[in-house]
Amino acid sequence: MFIHPEEILETLKMVNNEHLDIRTVTMGISLRGCCHPDMATFNSNVYDRILRCAEKLVRTTEEIQSLYGMPIINRRISVTPIAIVAESCQADDYCSVAETLDRAARETGIDFIGGFSALVQKGMTPGDLKLIESIPRALAITEKVCSSVNLASTKAGINMDAVALMGRIIRETARLTADRGAIGCAKLVVFANAPEDNPFMAGAFHGVGEPDCVINVGVSGPGVVNAAVRGLQGSPTLGDIAECIKKTAFKITRMGEMVGREVARRLDAQFGVLDLSLAPTPAVGDSVAAILEAMGLESCGTHGTTAALALLNDAVKKGGSMASSNVGGLSGAFIPVSEDEGMIRAVKRGSLSLDKLEAMTCVCSVGLDMVAVPGDTPAATLSAIIADEMAIGMINKKTTAVRIIPAPGTVVGDVVEFGGLLGSAPVMAVHNFSAETFIGRGGRIPAPIQALTN
Repeated sequence: MFIHPEEILETLKMVNNEHLDIRTVTMGISLRGCCHPDMATFNSNVYDRILRCAEKLVRTTEEIQSLYGMPIINRRISVTPIAIVAESCQADDYCSVAETLDRAARETGIDFIGGFSALVQKGMTPGDLKLIESIPRALAITEKVCSSVNLASTKAGINMDAVALMGRIIRETARLTADRGAIGCAKLVVFANAPEDNPFMAGAFHGVGEPDCVINVGVSGPGVVNAAVRGLQGSPTLGDIAECIKKTAFKITRMGEMVGREVARRLDAQFGVLDLSLAPTPAVGDSVAAILEAMGLESCGTHGTTAALALLNDAVKKGGSMASSNVGGLSGAFIPVSEDEGMIRAVKRGSLSLDKLEAMTCVCSVGLDMVAVPGDTPAATLSAIIADEMAIGMINKKTTAVRIIPAPGTVVGDVVEFGGLLGSAPVMAVHNFSAETFIGRGGRIPAPIQALTN
């Protein structure tokens, strides 16, 4: 393939000035062969299996980073949902499994490990319930373990018993990690229609339909798209902007495909998917909100923001799909508040509210992500916020999620600091009217009809 010198210079500019990077290389590992009724033996099997597969993951990605000059920010592991593979263990809780995962993550040198998870969209088994009740302590006593629970799907509806339970679990997680800004909640996400090949934390897990060992890659690039849109000459129409984003997404995706396939080849693993998501960072300029404002909005969150985000999301998918036949994961634009400098600024200036964020999740991937709310927010209110987001995912046949942080002792206007890529989150207001009776009814919201879609 002939590569023009101008393309090389363009890529160098993207890396050096516009924050282009490979956000994450994630190795998915099946733990289905580790099952054993004795918890100690099970933990030993899990530890050995992870180290056997991932002992060269960090070194290999560092070699690829040096070879191509492309920064790889995070190395991660996802495993089969622990609620599935630990179900046969004789134990009161699964906290020891979380400690095993944490130990394996530290030994392999990766950043995070995901899969302390359960899939309960239609109901809970004893193992699912045991895992969910273990989450607060598991996230408090570990550093690198991430947890997720799938609460709803378009086929099954919304498990409202689990939604109510997760409101209480999130509050308890916040309480047990209050001394660290409730960071446990930043490692816990609930889903509707969870993808089984998602390389991004905290929601990554290795789905039951996945291969034995697989490499999934998540590319980033809000800074590159932002620079491309701002660099358009004259008065571009929205059609011109969409075309510009498509071409930029194509270039970003090709880079991710090349890196992912080489990592997989060297580790003798299958190449899984390339996730096309635009994932922001707290760095100035590397912001999804900044792209929306580059389209002509005075401030992210104002009227027109949902339409601008829909344009962005669709253009990224179209451009990325042209560049790779292995697209999967979440693929879209992430709008985490704490991890996006532009979103943080919009919340502080009052243009972006929780309600507007919820509306924006109708047209982008993920959902309410890294949102801090007052520490005294009732569990029923957290569950109601989750239920709203699950309903959007269920009805629209898309993935949605909630990663919400009721930071103890905080009120609206405070800022919760997490550090690193997790950034800092201004505490946002929630409605004071109660949803306790609604959430307390429990049961399951039925799956929607697939016809009559008006």
